[in-house]
Amino acid sequence: MSTASPEFIYLASQSPRRRQLLEQIGIRHELLPPDDHEDAEALEQVRPGESPVAYVQRVTEHKLDAALERLGRRGAPVAPVLCSDTTVALSRRIYGKPEDERDAQRMLRELSGRTHRVLTAVAVQHGRRRLQALSESRVSFAPLTAAQIKAYVASGEPLGKAGAYAVQGRAAAFIARIAGSYSGIMGLPLFETAALLRRLGFSC
Repeated sequence: MSTASPEFIYLASQSPRRRQLLEQIGIRHELLPPDDHEDAEALEQVRPGESPVAYVQRVTEHKLDAALERLGRRGAPVAPVLCSDTTVALSRRIYGKPEDERDAQRMLRELSGRTHRVLTAVAVQHGRRRLQALSESRVSFAPLTAAQIKAYVASGEPLGKAGAYAVQGRAAAFIARIAGSYSGIMGLPLFETAALLRRLGFSC
């Protein structure tokens, strides 16, 4: 498989935010979404005793492996494949996507008034070359009232989001402080991603 400077990448994600972030740094990309028979949610199951860092790195690697198999099945043109995964952690407790509104309310109650970590792992492979990076940020929530939590969850925004919130959405009104990568909290740390892509020959 050729490792000459590529012209575009495959983004193995269904997140519109990751697409927007790649566009922001001028990276041409095509989507490589899961096939109907793939169980993407199964990859995100937390293993007993797994640390947040180990978890987000493992899930990202497994997503990349699945994406490479998918690319091979489809017989699409060769290009680098990029995957990313984000998780929220309070100490060693991992907060993935809420199961429902009640679960989202629970997560927000637990994050209220506290500082948590947002971990985003990135992995890209071209030929046999695999590159990886990890972004760690800290987000401090102001204390939230029960009414604020209920209204935010009712908006529907927390569903499908790690930690039950979107930093670029209404939850910005709850965030008192951020230390780290804003784009990493959104789902794709641009500094780390650009550094990986430059190693593959991209200009960004």
